[in-house]
Amino acid sequence: MSSSSSASAVPPEDDVCSVCHDRFRIPCQANCSHWFCGECIIRVWHHGPAVQACKCPICRRLINLLVPAPLSDQEDHPQVNRILGEIQHYNCIFGGAPRSLTQRLQDLPFFIRRLFREMLDPQRTLPLVFRARMMMMVALSAIYVLSPIDILPESMLGLFGFVDDLLILLIVFLHLAAVYRSLLLYRHGGQ
Repeated sequence: MSSSSSASAVPPEDDVCSVCHDRFRIPCQANCSHWFCGECIIRVWHHGPAVQACKCPICRRLINLLVPAPLSDQEDHPQVNRILGEIQHYNCIFGGAPRSLTQRLQDLPFFIRRLFREMLDPQRTLPLVFRARMMMMVALSAIYVLSPIDILPESMLGLFGFVDDLLILLIVFLHLAAVYRSLLLYRHGGQ
């Protein structure tokens, strides 16, 4: 994997945690796409008020979902289980909280990149119902965008006629991100 990939399943090899400035231990990716050690980001959360989600130490966006990287060699270690349990607890508390449209738009690139990467990765399996739902949504939105029949026809309104196409695509991507987010929350939040 490329070290410049900001939404990869593992942190870049040449990067370090921005909290402890050391190599990643139990790496977690926040919904803002930044990577941290699981223990470090939980420590950042415990340093502030425990009743509210912490902000990213890098970009200051509210972290409402932490996605741990796949761990294979350390999964049975008690400290790893403790940290993963705390990440799951964090996601249970803040993952289901209402989010504003601004937050949803900011999180959209993170979830869409992860979703399409997971769709193309033969090692990861998405539920069949989810895959079918996603494919149907993408196909129907593509048919609408490519068809000459529109709510605001491009042939009559010119550039302004593309507004409904962009709106349909935005709605579809927001819905895909929301459904994928709920799948990640189920995987890493126990809900």
